[in-house]
Amino acid sequence: MQRKGAGHLSVMSKRKSCVHNVVKPSKTPRTDGKTHVLDDEEDKVQQDQSLSASSVGDIGVIESITLRNFMSHHLLGPFEFGPNVNFIVGNNGTGKSAILTALIVGLGGKATITNRGTSLKGFVKYKESFADIKVILKNRGNDSYKGDIYGDSICIEHRITSDGCRTCKIKNKTGHVVSTKKEELTAILDHFGIQVDNPVSVLNQEMSKQFLHSKSEADKYKFFMKATLLEQMKKDYIHIKQTKALTREQVERQEECLKDLRQLFLQKKERYERLSSLDNMRQTLEDLKKKMAWCLVREKERLVEQLMEQIEKEESNHKHEEKLQLCQSKVTTAEKRLQDIQKKVCMLREEQERLAEESCKMKDEIKVKTKAKKNQEVVYFRAENKLKNLEKEQCLLQDRVHKISHGSGRRSHESEQAQHQEKISAFKKQLEKLEDESSALNQEIKDKQQALLKGREEYDKLSMEEKSIQVSLESRLKRKKQLMASRSNRLRRFGDHMPELMESINKAFAQGRFIKKPVGPIGACISLKDPSLAVAVESCVRGLIKSFCCDNYRDEKVLQGLMSLYFPRGGRPQIIVCPFTYRVYNLQGRGVQHPEFPSVLECINVENPVMTNCLIDMRGIESILIIKENARARKVMQGSRPPKNCREAFTGDGDQVYTNRYYTAEHEVLAQYLGGDPEAEIRLVDSELENNRAQLSRFQLHLGSVKKDIQFMEEKLRSVIMACKKNQESINKVKASITELKNIEEAHAEDVSSLEEEAEENEQKMESERRNVKEAQDELKKHETALMNINQKYNDVKTKVEQLSDEKEQLKEEQVKAEAECSKLDQTLKILEKKLEDHQATVQAMKEDLSLREEETQDWEAKARAICPVRQQVYQSARGIDAEITRLRQKISTEESSHGDKERVIREYAEAHSNYKSKSGQLRDLRKFIDRLDLIMTDRQDRCKIM
Repeated sequence: MQRKGAGHLSVMSKRKSCVHNVVKPSKTPRTDGKTHVLDDEEDKVQQDQSLSASSVGDIGVIESITLRNFMSHHLLGPFEFGPNVNFIVGNNGTGKSAILTALIVGLGGKATITNRGTSLKGFVKYKESFADIKVILKNRGNDSYKGDIYGDSICIEHRITSDGCRTCKIKNKTGHVVSTKKEELTAILDHFGIQVDNPVSVLNQEMSKQFLHSKSEADKYKFFMKATLLEQMKKDYIHIKQTKALTREQVERQEECLKDLRQLFLQKKERYERLSSLDNMRQTLEDLKKKMAWCLVREKERLVEQLMEQIEKEESNHKHEEKLQLCQSKVTTAEKRLQDIQKKVCMLREEQERLAEESCKMKDEIKVKTKAKKNQEVVYFRAENKLKNLEKEQCLLQDRVHKISHGSGRRSHESEQAQHQEKISAFKKQLEKLEDESSALNQEIKDKQQALLKGREEYDKLSMEEKSIQVSLESRLKRKKQLMASRSNRLRRFGDHMPELMESINKAFAQGRFIKKPVGPIGACISLKDPSLAVAVESCVRGLIKSFCCDNYRDEKVLQGLMSLYFPRGGRPQIIVCPFTYRVYNLQGRGVQHPEFPSVLECINVENPVMTNCLIDMRGIESILIIKENARARKVMQGSRPPKNCREAFTGDGDQVYTNRYYTAEHEVLAQYLGGDPEAEIRLVDSELENNRAQLSRFQLHLGSVKKDIQFMEEKLRSVIMACKKNQESINKVKASITELKNIEEAHAEDVSSLEEEAEENEQKMESERRNVKEAQDELKKHETALMNINQKYNDVKTKVEQLSDEKEQLKEEQVKAEAECSKLDQTLKILEKKLEDHQATVQAMKEDLSLREEETQDWEAKARAICPVRQQVYQSARGIDAEITRLRQKISTEESSHGDKERVIREYAEAHSNYKSKSGQLRDLRKFIDRLDLIMTDRQDRCKIM
């Protein structure tokens, strides 16, 4: 019974294993696939093969089984079975049912089929973690399952864990694991026709009890149907009918699609047939390309011919040489004329220089003569004046003598003398009064001048103080501006343009203009350990705080050029050139060491060693102490013995202390560059600005009042000075009146005899002066005559010089014109030479171009022969052929866009033809298959009815 069942199941499994692309409804788990209907002859052959395989080979026979930790048994087996019927006997609890249960589970059955439990973990022995089942099936014969892989036996090993998990290993005869998948086990069981859930194959105790004790015919019929696989066959027939209906519907849908495929095939066929006209157009295009190639060759040859004609024409053209020769002759003539003019100018210049020397000599002589004439005129006029004075004096003496001798005014003389005395006494009193007033006015002028001087001194002092406050105010405003700008950029403290300069330095360094990037400003690289020492440190390095350091003089020049863009010449930062060393100097034994006070070097932090070394070299900061208190600084530096290696010290207020000197700042020193908090400094500067503004307004008011007082005093002083001058004029008038009256008295007191003697002496003097006048007049006429002669000569020379100048000017104009003409001719000559050179260069270039064009023509001819070996006679232009080619290409492109590429059209036609043929063949086969299936189904139903 087992072998029959196995043979029957083997046939059914093979029928169900050949399923192809058919949509199926849901069905039993082990009948998946596409149904393949065999005809009667195939069915018989299959049955014959099955019978022969069963008789000849051993396939699907259980060879042995081994159990470990299964149910209540630690180890059972291995049990080796014989080739025929095997009986397992034993007492209760010895493992008979365990072997049957293990056989069902070991061949992939579920726990519920065994009727021994609902879960696999119940089959694991108590207190064990797993259970092993090993089943070996024979696989020998012609119908073996994958005999080349598994060999003569198939070993199926199952391991069940205590948590209910199951793993399967399917091994070949040698023990090598072939698969661990359940699908492979199902395929093996289907191939061997083993059904562990079929009661005919495996009938357990519960199922046998149920079969024996059941009295219902329907239950027994169901058992019969299940055992003989008729129930399964019934399901298969239902499945086949449903599949047939679905396949028929699919065939009908595919027939509709086949119509579309036929239409597509006809379209592709039509496009394929229309490709012949496209080939003709392509052939025409190829012919046009050949013509185009030879047409281009013809045009190149034509260009070469034209170029040869142009070269011959240019070489026969000698107008440039003729023009050049004519211009050269003109240049020679003009240069000769210019040389003649230059010779004449030189001669005139020599004559002019000679006359100029003569004129200078005459000028000197005229000056001497003129001076002598003037001196003589002075002598003459002086003698004449003296004579006139003597004559006047003589007349006066004669009048006085005449008056005295006749005595007509003696009586009146006494009365006049008395009146003169009264007047003199009155004038003297008036003079005393005026002198007293003058002394008082002079004293008042001195007082007012002294008061005015004091006022002006006070005004100057106030003005100086106002300027000082104004300067302080401006400096604080500038400082505030810098501090406001340094909020966003600390470099603004060192100058308004310092950030832009630093940016330019960075760009120049990035461009490779510097050998080594300059470092600076020095103040920006310094930070203080103690902010309260900012004033002292700034006072120490104030001259270097804006300085930059360069490694070499080339970098210095580049940096100077950058600084000139942002700073005026007098206000540029200092540049210090010293080779960069990136280690701080060794100052052991050189620096000052003091137990209480630090040096400047110890007070600052400098990141860059170059800066530190620069400050050591330029300022010696290692030997300068910082002492906050002034008195303490004096005591340390100017006491008995100053610290070792200490040159100077600075106080917290910025005072500079030496061993023998002490310098205090004129104004309060503030930290401008090294201050820490800009906001605090801004607040401090604001308060100082308010104080300065208030102080400035007070000084301006005081200065205004002092200025008004000075103006008032100046007006008073001017009025007093004017009064003093008037008083002095009055004094002078009074003194003159007194003197005049005294002279009159003295004149009256003179004697007549003395007047007569004086008159005779005067007459003699007059005679002497007349002779002198006569001599001076004669000498003056001589000088005038000599001067007139020399002036006449000078005028003649001057006239001749002017004539020479006019001639020279005319010659210079002619020379300028000649030079201009020569210059113009030179330029014309250069232009003509340049034109000749250009003409020759053009001819040479044309020859070179001709050789290139000939080579190019040969290349084009070679290319044309490569395209078309036979020369084409072309009468169209290249443009016309190109237009024809373009038009034809567009037409071909249009045709190709509508038809597609030739290869693509052929490929699409072949694909459409193949697709249509394949689909129509498939549909034809499906129709035949459905018809054949109907015949087989009808035949089997008829046989079933007969049975």
